[in-house]
Amino acid sequence: MMSSVPAERIIQYLSEAQSDDHEIQERALRALASLTKVNPQNRNLVAHTQEAIPGFLTLSKSPSSIIQILSLAILFNLSLNTDLKQPLADMKTISHLNSIIASPDTSPESGRLASSLLCSLAMLDKNKAKFGVAGTIQLLVNTISGPRCHAASSHHLLTSLAELVHFHGNSTLAVRSGAVPALMRVVTERTDGAEDLAGTALAVLCLLAKFDEGLNALRRSEGIVDSMVVVLKGRCMLSKEGAAEILIRLFDESEGCMRDALRMPEFTSVLADLSVRGSVKAREKASVLMKKMMELADLDGSCDHADASPLVLCPVGIYQFC
Repeated sequence: MMSSVPAERIIQYLSEAQSDDHEIQERALRALASLTKVNPQNRNLVAHTQEAIPGFLTLSKSPSSIIQILSLAILFNLSLNTDLKQPLADMKTISHLNSIIASPDTSPESGRLASSLLCSLAMLDKNKAKFGVAGTIQLLVNTISGPRCHAASSHHLLTSLAELVHFHGNSTLAVRSGAVPALMRVVTERTDGAEDLAGTALAVLCLLAKFDEGLNALRRSEGIVDSMVVVLKGRCMLSKEGAAEILIRLFDESEGCMRDALRMPEFTSVLADLSVRGSVKAREKASVLMKKMMELADLDGSCDHADASPLVLCPVGIYQFC
């Protein structure tokens, strides 16, 4: 780990960062970005130097892309110190981060850093409600839904949204802002190489489903069971875990969803495959789903249900249709 530097040098770099000479300014910001990247003591020294944080916020509005990027990088580095998350997350800073994310003129790197800083600040529970008040939830949902949102930036936006919706009030705002259909589009319209992105979207949906608003919105989604089965047939294990978790929550609340799954000839074979070749979490979730399907089959009686065949437990522990 890089050792801490004297306060005098920090003050010198901060002074040079305000220089009218672009080269001096950029060199000073690069030095500060490097000093604050790995050393918590340096972060504290910088943060507690008078007017340092307001100075970086001002510089992050610079028309120069490199100055903006370096300033945001320093602010992100500072946010890694837990004791700095709360003072950094004032409403002015949050509003500024919102504007960077929303602006069509923002460079991909600045957008990534703004989203990363937002996510870092949201990790402190005391900060979560501030983002809800500042309109960040609606902004993230709208940006994820928008035509300018590419895979490179979507991951950071989704991660930020995931952190924020742990707070019930933010989850409600997200659902009312259309988060469920927006996230379902990410899941169902994924392209080659973007399955990890679908996995992150499913992780957010799982968080929303912990609250009634989110779960009800998922239940109302057209073809929700079919969509989750398609995910279970994919390659991304994170996506499979998320889809299985969502099906468990849906089955707990809706017998209709369970019957929709039971009518699908491929559903049990997909679960069987997941129970054998899935991750530990995926195998556990597949087992829960199989148990729920067996309970429904038992309720219906042996082959009484016109649209479904009963499930049986084979010697190897895999449930199949008769």
